[in-house]
Amino acid sequence: MEHLPLFISIEQRPCLIVGGGAVAARKARLLLSRGARLTVVAPELCPELEQQLPEFEWLQARFEAAHLNKHFLVVVATGSKEVNAQVYLLANQRGILVNKADDSKRSAVIFPSVVERFPLQLALSTGGKAPWLARLLRARLDALLPSHWGALAEVAGRLRERVKNSFGSCDERRRFWARAQDDSTLNAYLQHGNLAAAEKWLQQEVQQPSTGEVILVGAGPGDPDLLTVKALNELQKADVVLYDQLVSDEILALIRPEAERISVGKKAGNHSVPQDQINQLLVDHALQGKRVVRLKGGDPFMFGRGAEELQTLVEAGIRYQVVPGITAAAGATAYAGIPLTHRDHAQSAVFITGHCKKDGEEPDWASLASGRQTLVIYMGLMRSAHIQQRLIAHGLNAATPVALIERGTTAQQKVVRGTLDELSLLAVRVESPALMVIGSVASLADSLAWFKAGTNEQEILIERAG
Repeated sequence: MEHLPLFISIEQRPCLIVGGGAVAARKARLLLSRGARLTVVAPELCPELEQQLPEFEWLQARFEAAHLNKHFLVVVATGSKEVNAQVYLLANQRGILVNKADDSKRSAVIFPSVVERFPLQLALSTGGKAPWLARLLRARLDALLPSHWGALAEVAGRLRERVKNSFGSCDERRRFWARAQDDSTLNAYLQHGNLAAAEKWLQQEVQQPSTGEVILVGAGPGDPDLLTVKALNELQKADVVLYDQLVSDEILALIRPEAERISVGKKAGNHSVPQDQINQLLVDHALQGKRVVRLKGGDPFMFGRGAEELQTLVEAGIRYQVVPGITAAAGATAYAGIPLTHRDHAQSAVFITGHCKKDGEEPDWASLASGRQTLVIYMGLMRSAHIQQRLIAHGLNAATPVALIERGTTAQQKVVRGTLDELSLLAVRVESPALMVIGSVASLADSLAWFKAGTNEQEILIERAG
């Protein structure tokens, strides 16, 4: 890394720009916005620079060494390579900070791309190697960063000492601000610019006892890019994260480094932590005043026992939030090129689980076997033969297209396709976690499959005997 990331105040400091063109105009606008005492040396000024007069002093002359005297920062932006090299050399000899436009190797200072919500600033730089990438990232961050966070930073600055005196540890202060930042009342004040009301609200909250909270978060089907912005924010604020086995390493890497991680992974036939113990862990950590994230694959309310965990929190009087996630039925099928509905194939989609509670009732097979719908079966591999037999017995055509999607949306995605009468044979070709899709929409993958997953084949078709 050639440059040290550093914020420097130039308010009322003497700064010099050598050059009078469009680049000089952009640099002048930036330096003036930060309160610099600016001088521009150039025989002529472009129209944009002329419009900024008299905000800066204009020396209508060619550059001379004496122009560098007593300046804190120099920006070189002429069209002459010889003049640029001369200014750079002289400024370096005198220990003056110098920026040479579009030449990071000859710049002690470079100007990063900035996302600003005053007084909040985010600076991005590629060291001058790929300015387009810095601009792209700036645009993305600008779209993600709430407009009122600058006001939040302003109010937080006013109350910093009070919060510090009210909470004994950094963790307690961080939890307070994380809780406050989520509050709809505070956000409404900030969004409307009512800083006085926001400050009063925070003063009252400081006096309230610190309480824990559980956030139930859906991690999506596997691709970390499908994680929602809100889910990512919660991972960055968590004190404790209880996560399932289906959550990918890439998503786990997004958790705040200081957060405690607890694996409570479950998969068919192997429950490493019983559900009642998971419920108790959520309660225990929340009662300690911690911000607890319960991270579940897919969507927490789609066959994920999320509601059961929330019922435990309700009984214990613990606050909670729910952050939905993209469920496997939507994500995996989309990546496999299989639409859940289509006017020519299916007017409805039915989501069912392949296994129920012990002694649970069988599903309504007659209803499931009706045509012109898509069946999406979670956790059905172990009962594939039973599912195949029951659907055919209740009238679903044995030639109905089916697809099994293993580790959908990830680099390890594997899609196996065939027909209903081959379902049990297909099931031995994939491993859990896998999603089962039954319906004529599965045949559309022939033309709509787009995702190329790692080194695996996008499709594997069962060869028919004879």
